[in-house]
Amino acid sequence: MVAEGNLRISIHTLQVFSGCEESGDNRTPRGFAKYGYNGRDFLSLDLATLTWTALSAEANLIKRKWDAERDRGELWERFLAETCVEWLHTHLRYGKEALLRIDPPRGRVARKAGSDGLETLVCQLRGFYPKEIAVTWRKGGEVWHQDTSHGGVLPNSDGTYHTWLSIKVDPKEKDRFRCHVEHDGLPEPLDMAWEEPDSASNVGLIVGVVLGVVVAVVLVGAGVTFYIRRRQEDSYQGAPTRDQGSDSSVSA
Repeated sequence: MVAEGNLRISIHTLQVFSGCEESGDNRTPRGFAKYGYNGRDFLSLDLATLTWTALSAEANLIKRKWDAERDRGELWERFLAETCVEWLHTHLRYGKEALLRIDPPRGRVARKAGSDGLETLVCQLRGFYPKEIAVTWRKGGEVWHQDTSHGGVLPNSDGTYHTWLSIKVDPKEKDRFRCHVEHDGLPEPLDMAWEEPDSASNVGLIVGVVLGVVVAVVLVGAGVTFYIRRRQEDSYQGAPTRDQGSDSSVSA
């Protein structure tokens, strides 16, 4: 209420909520129409009888008035069965790609050593859509919230999302912890544990790097040798001697 001199102005808020569903016969409306007044439920339409239900004591007077006006209920019935359904089809057509898109999360568990004698396990998840995802650490099947940190769900440049959840553990018990993930893109919940890196793959990587360096050194050495030999061959083709020069002039 705003008071200005002897003038008093009361401000009230009227809200309208409506929604619809597509029915099989495209005739019977399936939806709702509701009014709110000053932030509280006020009136609701009963589509079966096209009468109004008072949701507060103040709404009884308007309920009796609107029930007598049959056209008001019939207008809402046509809107929910026709116009609202057309709008629903339009929004579904434009947003079909986004609404039907489901990308399962890809993840792994990383390990970091700490200075306090504990280790940090980090559950990293990326490339999932939609945004809603449930990630928890579990020990022996029970949800474990102690010493956990969450990175939030953040967007990627391709429209997908990524997140992480870490936990501090005793190094002797790290094998008992699992990162439990639930997402619409997964046929069933995913449980991930930290795994020791494959030593065979590491050895193969090191050997590959060493061989690459050796090949590079050999190629560089061959290039230097070729360059030296080329320079030597060029030095063999010196300037003609004086005798050769005079013979050439006589022949000319």
